[in-house]
Amino acid sequence: MASVPAVLNSEWTKIRTVSSTTWTLISALLVTVAMGAALSALFKSQFDDLSDTERATFDPTFVSFPGMILGQLAMVVFGVLVVGTEYSSGMIRTSLAAVPRRGTLLFSKIAVAGVLALVVGLITSFLAFLLGQALLGDHGTDLGAENVLRAVVGGGLYMGLIAVFSMGVAAMLRSSMLSLGILMPFFFLVSQILASVPGAKTVARYFPDQAGSKIMQVLPDAMGTDEAPYGPWGGLGIMVLWVVAALVGGYLVLRKRDA
Repeated sequence: MASVPAVLNSEWTKIRTVSSTTWTLISALLVTVAMGAALSALFKSQFDDLSDTERATFDPTFVSFPGMILGQLAMVVFGVLVVGTEYSSGMIRTSLAAVPRRGTLLFSKIAVAGVLALVVGLITSFLAFLLGQALLGDHGTDLGAENVLRAVVGGGLYMGLIAVFSMGVAAMLRSSMLSLGILMPFFFLVSQILASVPGAKTVARYFPDQAGSKIMQVLPDAMGTDEAPYGPWGGLGIMVLWVVAALVGGYLVLRKRDA
């Protein structure tokens, strides 16, 4: 029976030798940083045109992170590919033959990929913040300001959790195409649309992305957004509950169903 260190090393080898997973992480970084830089430069040039409410709630830290909307989609793809590729290629049978303890296989895979996603997420978050603040100039802030470091670190945690949540969903659905077909529209369309509908936003604010993104705001009503009935850490806690539920579901499916 394979030891946990051996399984972890095997999963690391799988991830780093597949070009698609590498490029999705690179895409997450580049898209997030580039979009954040573009929006920061735009806000600087049009700051005088902002409404009184937007100026009063101007959050230079949050302005650096609009690229997370697209960056998180790359993290979704990464998480789904890490798990789903084994099912689509049939390698899951070989993996289970080598590692009969299914929980060890799944959680070793998630641990390695999750740590990698977290590291990339933190690098992405700090780069987006530092470049964004440089472009905002006099309207920017720094890591020493109140709650700014929390928001920047929270951005990295958010991206890592999105990837882990996607891994759990892919483990439940056992299909990359089906997982992407559900998660991509959910995060990019459904969640964003419902969050803008007065009657549905009460429910939408408890979605994993809506709740988790609050950790990136220094001001609770940044840029005129609605205040949530929970704080930044409370929002991240809600997101963690979604992640735990997805992982438990993925484990139960893997444990009870044949490969």
